[in-house]
Amino acid sequence: MEKEKLQRLTEELITYTAKANDIYEDVREEGKEKDFYAEVKPFADQVREACDEWEAGMKQWMRETEFKHLFPEQIEQTAHNLSDVAVQAFFPKTSYKRFKSHVQSVDFILHNVKAEIARILS
Repeated sequence: MEKEKLQRLTEELITYTAKANDIYEDVREEGKEKDFYAEVKPFADQVREACDEWEAGMKQWMRETEFKHLFPEQIEQTAHNLSDVAVQAFFPKTSYKRFKSHVQSVDFILHNVKAEIARILS
């Protein structure tokens, strides 16, 4: 996979993370779940697809290039956590502390990946 595409996918995942966080805030405020088939599934599927593509591409690139302070396990965990967050965001009963912790973790790794890609490509 081309490096520029991984850069774009990383940006896309950062956007999805922020969107999931916004959805969660709205859902908590309203106090009611969103429609599963109309809203939850389409968003979760979109995020899952992007995560799968990003994870595979990043792991391949990491086999060829040394990334500072980033490991394949972190890429796997980040993709998994973001996929979970994309679903949990739609349910007001989701634990606030756990949800925010996952969002913060995903965001941290994605921004590190973004910085590393910028460093490698420059």
